Amino acid sequence: MSSNPITKVALRNIAAHKVRLLLTVLSVVLGTAFVTGSFVFTDTLQRTFDSIFADVAKGVDVRVGTEQSGASGVPVEDIDVVAAVPGVKAVVPAYRGGVIVLDSEGAAIQTGGAPAEGVAYLPPDRALGDPQTYVAGGPPAADGEIALNSSAATRGDLAVGDTTKVLTASSGILPVTVSGIYDVETDTGGYVGALFTEQQARDLFTDGRHVQYLDVASDGSVSPEELRDEVAAALPDLKVQTGAEVTEDVKSDVEQALSFLNYFLLAFGAIALLVGTFIIYNTFSMIVAQRLRELALLRAIGASRQQVGRSVTLEALVVGVVGSALGIAGGVALAYGLRAALNAADVGLPSGSLQLAPRTVIIALLVGVVVTVVSAYAPARRATKVPPVAAMREESTATVESLRVRTVIGAVAAVAGVAGVVIGAQGTGGGAAATVGIGALALILAVLLAAPALSKPIVGALGAVFARPFGAVGRLARTNAARNPRRTAATAFALTLGLMLVSVIAVFGASAKSSVNTLVDTGVKSEFMLMGPQMMGVPAGAETAAAGVPGVTEAVGVYGVQAKFGDDNEFGAAMSGPVGNVLSLDITAGAEQLAGDEMLVSVDTAAKHGVQVGSTVPLTNRDGDTVETTVAGIFEDNQVVGPWVLSADMLDRFVPAAARAPMVVLLNTADGSDPETVRAGLEDATKQFVVVQVLDREQFKGQQAAQIDTLLAVLYGLLALAVVIAILGIVNTLALSVVERRREIGMLRAVGMQRAQVRRTIYLESLLIAVFGAVIGLVLGLVFGWGFVRTLADQGLGETTVPWGQVLAMLVGSGVVGVLAALWPGVRAAKTPPLEAIADM
Repeated sequence: MSSNPITKVALRNIAAHKVRLLLTVLSVVLGTAFVTGSFVFTDTLQRTFDSIFADVAKGVDVRVGTEQSGASGVPVEDIDVVAAVPGVKAVVPAYRGGVIVLDSEGAAIQTGGAPAEGVAYLPPDRALGDPQTYVAGGPPAADGEIALNSSAATRGDLAVGDTTKVLTASSGILPVTVSGIYDVETDTGGYVGALFTEQQARDLFTDGRHVQYLDVASDGSVSPEELRDEVAAALPDLKVQTGAEVTEDVKSDVEQALSFLNYFLLAFGAIALLVGTFIIYNTFSMIVAQRLRELALLRAIGASRQQVGRSVTLEALVVGVVGSALGIAGGVALAYGLRAALNAADVGLPSGSLQLAPRTVIIALLVGVVVTVVSAYAPARRATKVPPVAAMREESTATVESLRVRTVIGAVAAVAGVAGVVIGAQGTGGGAAATVGIGALALILAVLLAAPALSKPIVGALGAVFARPFGAVGRLARTNAARNPRRTAATAFALTLGLMLVSVIAVFGASAKSSVNTLVDTGVKSEFMLMGPQMMGVPAGAETAAAGVPGVTEAVGVYGVQAKFGDDNEFGAAMSGPVGNVLSLDITAGAEQLAGDEMLVSVDTAAKHGVQVGSTVPLTNRDGDTVETTVAGIFEDNQVVGPWVLSADMLDRFVPAAARAPMVVLLNTADGSDPETVRAGLEDATKQFVVVQVLDREQFKGQQAAQIDTLLAVLYGLLALAVVIAILGIVNTLALSVVERRREIGMLRAVGMQRAQVRRTIYLESLLIAVFGAVIGLVLGLVFGWGFVRTLADQGLGETTVPWGQVLAMLVGSGVVGVLAALWPGVRAAKTPPLEAIADM
């Protein structure tokens, strides 16, 4: 028998079952759409950023900078050194730094995460790149004037001649007048660029002894590479690059940042595909079971096993190709919608045309088609092994293979998985997390293998609770859910995966909030604190203003400090006042008070570097200068301050003046002072700084919780896709099971079962399957969440908290989902004509 008739049979079978085709294609569409959308979104950002940063060093032949970001910069005396190098035509020092520009209403112009920077204006005869194009006014001509880019001026409702204010980290508030508005290549995505006079930029953004970097232009007598080598020889301690190398470094940094985003989105796409795979596998398993007699008839009239297998595989191929093609279109729409949503939220992303690369199309097609075909291969292979005569008997369709082997393998995997999670949870760091991850994978495999065996007792127990009140209808639903354990387990597993991931994230979120609350309650003594923007900190002057408020007895700024301790680059803290007055440090040795070149070291850090009270520790700052410090005391590990604390006297040695802004200012109040009166005084004193927030301890905890909730909302939103696919899987399975049990339902209707009872049976069956999947998923998620949180104890997650209310809500929600998923299959089952169904077989 030729393959052509088999092909026609396969295609006609697809056309004859449009609903089944739609549900199966939809599962492929959702999975491939997420993969496509991830690539399109990040490719678009990559292309847009590449075009923006292509001119980042335009006109620059060589750039001289520092090896460490955040260092003081290039010494000003090196300007003359570079200018004296043969082949140098011009040397342009860079003066730039972070700013906040206020709008016409006195509020900060929001950037959505895009850069907001102040830059020194250079006249065209000195600038190395293209000069700005002014659409109104002109460049700043005197101190106190700024020119703004067009989009920032529009968002700030500012025009030429308007007065406003600018905030910088180290200089505080500066009143300015808008002298001009200009267009710029980077004028997208929330960017704010304020141009100052060169002298004012130098005063605001440098310490007077350094500049950020030097841009060098060649006189044409040497190549950029030759000039780079000459300058590097003159300044061996600095980082010297050609303009092309600077551009490539910037592009590489952007690409690396976007690759993380791409991996993040693709991980969720993989989850969606994994869930979709089980739906597709389950669908084809049921399709093959329903068509055993049809396939047996083909075998009886001469079709070979290979031809029958190919017919089923061909159906899967068609579904995969159609689903992948639609998924690619859906992915482009998803990327467009994601970008629109982020722009509406003012996240600060640049705009650009969507990029659909050939690589994206190929990967999406391969993923969708391969997943679908592989999912259909196993049931197709089983179908070809059934003898034709046996398959044409009615009872053959109800044959259930033994579950013993897979259950035993699942039990072994479960033991290994539990051992991995427990062992990994005893440690911290990447190795411990990897051990927990391996254990988690083993447990997921165990559930996949043993779920059919588990479904009988668990569904039976659930049925005793949920189905018993419905009498005979409940017993029938319970029997239907338990009699085909493979189908029940495969249907429930999709929901299991979704809720497992949701509950892991829920444990992370609850544990993070609980840990933050504990850190504040046990580690912070102060009643109030000042907070500023994350990238700037508390502007200069706010600490002094707050200290003068009646009722405030002390204001201590906490500064972030990076230094090289031994061979490790570490982030610690420096305090502008006595540590013990505002923080509860558990001192295990030495003294708590700091002065001069003294420092406090945590227990773990002391053990790691082999130091004790009185030890001399060489700390190297970002400029490469080594400062000899003395260990005055050792404290129990504390996430508030990090591995070590420096005295206020050390700030000048480790934090450049242009970046010297505290992360937080801790405020103590006098005994008996009225908190509300003090708060009002603090808000009034810091009102001029606009971006400064006055928070009490509970508000600070609430702010941290809100940030955690924002992150969780993104994760939940992405995981919602997997849950939606799982729900569709339940709908799909129930709809197909109605077709499979058409004669059975017809007989029940013939002996007196009412349509409402048929619908109720399907609803209860779906409820039991959904709750079964939810219970397994929640148990796995709570175990995995506990294990992973334990491995992050050294990162501040000191407590493991289970959000029981959320767990109960997910369980109840799963039951509701089960009923909703059964609405359409239930109505369809109730409409089954009794006599036609009986005569149909």
